[in-house]
Amino acid sequence: MGDEKVESDDSIAWAVLDSSPNAIVALDRDQTVLFWNAAAERLFGWSAEEMLGRRPPIVPHELTAEHNAVLERVRTGDEVSLRTKRFRRDGGLIGVRADISALRYSSAAMLGYVCVYHLVQDDEDARHRGAQRERLVRRLTNVVGDINSELELPAVLDRIAASLTELTGADAGGFVLIEGERLRLVSRHRLPASLRDATADLRTSLVGKLLRTGKTVLLETQEQEIGKLIWAELPGLHSIALGIAAVGGRPYGALYALFSRRKPGHVELELLELLAGHAGIAVGNAMAYQDVLRQRAHERAVFDASADGIAVLDRNGVVIQWNPAAGELTGHHAGVVLGGPPPFPLPAPGEKATFQLPSGVWLDVVSAEIPETGEIVVDFRDVTRAKELEEAKDLFLAITSHELRTPITVVRGFAGTLDARWDMMTDAERRAAVHTIAERARSLGRLMDHLLLGARTGAEELAVRAERFDLGELVHRATLGMPALSAGHKVEVVLPDELPKVVGDPLATDIMLGQLLDNAFKYSPDGGLVRVEAWPEAGPDLDGYGGVVVVVDDEGVGIAAADRERIFERFVQLDSGDRRRFGGVGLGLYIVRNLARAQGGDVSAHPRPGGGTRMRLFLPRATTSTDIREG
Repeated sequence: MGDEKVESDDSIAWAVLDSSPNAIVALDRDQTVLFWNAAAERLFGWSAEEMLGRRPPIVPHELTAEHNAVLERVRTGDEVSLRTKRFRRDGGLIGVRADISALRYSSAAMLGYVCVYHLVQDDEDARHRGAQRERLVRRLTNVVGDINSELELPAVLDRIAASLTELTGADAGGFVLIEGERLRLVSRHRLPASLRDATADLRTSLVGKLLRTGKTVLLETQEQEIGKLIWAELPGLHSIALGIAAVGGRPYGALYALFSRRKPGHVELELLELLAGHAGIAVGNAMAYQDVLRQRAHERAVFDASADGIAVLDRNGVVIQWNPAAGELTGHHAGVVLGGPPPFPLPAPGEKATFQLPSGVWLDVVSAEIPETGEIVVDFRDVTRAKELEEAKDLFLAITSHELRTPITVVRGFAGTLDARWDMMTDAERRAAVHTIAERARSLGRLMDHLLLGARTGAEELAVRAERFDLGELVHRATLGMPALSAGHKVEVVLPDELPKVVGDPLATDIMLGQLLDNAFKYSPDGGLVRVEAWPEAGPDLDGYGGVVVVVDDEGVGIAAADRERIFERFVQLDSGDRRRFGGVGLGLYIVRNLARAQGGDVSAHPRPGGGTRMRLFLPRATTSTDIREG
């Protein structure tokens, strides 16, 4: 059994040697041929039967000394490789590479020599192929670097099409995009510009054929197949090589290399396959870059267009982004804030805080942390109006409760007195008590009217009529009986004989005049002259007719210059003591201005020469074409 195994192993070894692509010749110590494989037969021309047992006649006479010297070196233990020449059977000399070593068996004794020969030309061809491949790899590396340096997708596709001809030597090239069941030529090189965006059916195309094979490249030389390519406008076209470019594991497009002058081979196909693979990567990178740009553009648009102030702070609390609204809300623009802390304290992430800036603006501020970067995103908005309304509401409730309590307390007190002591009171006392109750009731009614009208005005629900009416007659009615209200005041009315009619709402105007006269009496507690005067005034209104001015002068406490606009706001009086001294909720002049402006007029406060206040009311002059209408 052991002898059979040894015999089997020897057979395998001889079979391997005989199958070698290199010529293998085994010589005994006397240089007689022991083995001559098939490759040696092909290289030198003698068969094994002719050579076995004799010296091979392959060493030229002039190289005999070289040959013997090599064998001597091998006997001393060297392995020798050299370039030399050997005879062929036909007498020709061939350049060979000879690798010579000692022939030994299991013992250390040397049995002879083993000579392995192959043509020097094969080495040169191998070196040439290696150098060519190295050049192609360098070109491919450079091309791939150029492609990947582009970040815009159209530029990437154009570079791929140009690189295709550069690498494969094709006469033209193109890149088609797979769009559902259609192909679209999105890039071309050395093809007519008119072919860009040409389309074809995917199923009947060469790309469809390639996809059905499951391969990545295809070489097509059949004329009938080439004719199906609608963008093959290349004279003399005879071969097409195409490769699939995949993005994310899915076919994205295909590269076409068109040949009209030379025939492509396996090298061109290999390069096409490599380029297609790199093209898929480059396209994927460009698409990812475009997605990032698009996302950043969307984020920037939202960031810049947001009505809220938005800031981004780094992990050290330094502002690195500051949108336009942030600059408008705080008065600190990006150039000032970037690189430093925000101009307000920050709440803890996830919490909200309200701060007032030195400018008086109130901000609601919230913040959130980005865990991956440690950055803080801050959002803030102007809540000044909400704060003012909240304060106004609180003030309104406090004032209303106070102002309502006073007349109600008086009415209840005098009514209780009348009920309990009617028979004990004189007629004059009873009349005085009833008069006080009536006055307080009227005051209470006026207070409720002012509160309701002020609420309607603030909600912009105020509606007035626009009609022609006689302002002079209205002034006379409003001032009639005014002197009887106070023994310390004198009322004087000065009107021209022909005061032009005005356009507006008579009821609203009566309310305005009543409020202005009431204020004139109230804010001149020591008495004095209350003078009402009216006159026409020309001015550049819509019709060019001007209007009519009514002024109410008093000799009272006056109004400081800084307060002449504030007094027309809701719940505003000159100082905190005015409500205790003069009463009221601070809605009267607010209502007057809104009523005046709703009629196309206005009201303003001015100092009176000699002391006191002048309230100036302007209403538009009526024309003959003025219609009655709702405003």
